[in-house]
Amino acid sequence: MTAPDAPRNTTDDRFNEVLALIQSAKQQAIQAVNTQLIELYWQVGAYISRKLERAEWGDSVVSQLAEHLAQTQPGLRGFTRSNLFRMCQFYETYQAEEKVAPLVRQLSWSHNLIIFSQSKRPEEREFYVRMAIQERWSKRELERQFKAALFERSVTQPVKVSAALRQTHPSALEIFRDAYMVEFLDLPGGHAETDLHQGLLGRLKEFLIELGRDFCFVGSQYPLQVGGRDFALDLLFFHRGLNCLVAIELKVGRFEPEYLGKLNFYLEALDRGERKPHENPAIGVLLCASKEDEVVEYALNRSLSPALIAEYQVQLPDKQLLQAKLHEFYALNVAEGGEG
Repeated sequence: MTAPDAPRNTTDDRFNEVLALIQSAKQQAIQAVNTQLIELYWQVGAYISRKLERAEWGDSVVSQLAEHLAQTQPGLRGFTRSNLFRMCQFYETYQAEEKVAPLVRQLSWSHNLIIFSQSKRPEEREFYVRMAIQERWSKRELERQFKAALFERSVTQPVKVSAALRQTHPSALEIFRDAYMVEFLDLPGGHAETDLHQGLLGRLKEFLIELGRDFCFVGSQYPLQVGGRDFALDLLFFHRGLNCLVAIELKVGRFEPEYLGKLNFYLEALDRGERKPHENPAIGVLLCASKEDEVVEYALNRSLSPALIAEYQVQLPDKQLLQAKLHEFYALNVAEGGEG
């Protein structure tokens, strides 16, 4: 008599590698289809652009093309009159941008539509294309970063770090920001530090997206013992790219110079008691409700620890104001370039 088959085990670890291969192949297939689709839109856009440029076609012919495709290819989607003009705009936007044109194939059509329709400058388009690929933003998160004016803030408000951080982690300047948007917490105006702390823990997924994809959560109120005394660090993360621990201290008021001393103390405790041999020195982030740039500069100038001071903002910024600052920034650079 044949023994009955063993009951199916849906969590059998023996087959994890095969499942991983299948998932990887699925992901590659999806990416290949997307790349081919974007390439098709590029070619169609190029064809229409040339026809319009040579005056061989008028706008009405594009409408006729859309109708013809709808009649002859009933299962074909995405080739409406408006989308055909978007394909044309897509091609014309990137045809001369040799660095960016290959990258747009890595993004979905929805992502590309958001970027080239909302960006006002070539460098802004390149910024969001690269960030969307690097951070693997969803369409919703990409829209949020446009509303949060991430490009304008990155250009006009560069992150302020200590000399030690520049020396030990030079690539950190591209990872950390001067301000982090936490509008998703819906914090009241007079919130306490515990409100901020608990809010970030409750919406940790959103906070990790705002920090960046290589950040991994380690702990909250992380215990540190020094000289027989117990201390608690607000938030502790690990950054895979920088290969180091990242300590975050929260302050609901404006930055005060004495805060930096406590953060430096925590970094020393982490490096002596928590850092593994293969890891780089820990980085400290003071996340404050507000800060004065001159005070920050003075405080960081003599700091021997790899640290930075950033703001958290509970409301999305005034994008028009930031765009005006960006315009002034570029105008000043042009003027200085002309003087040189």
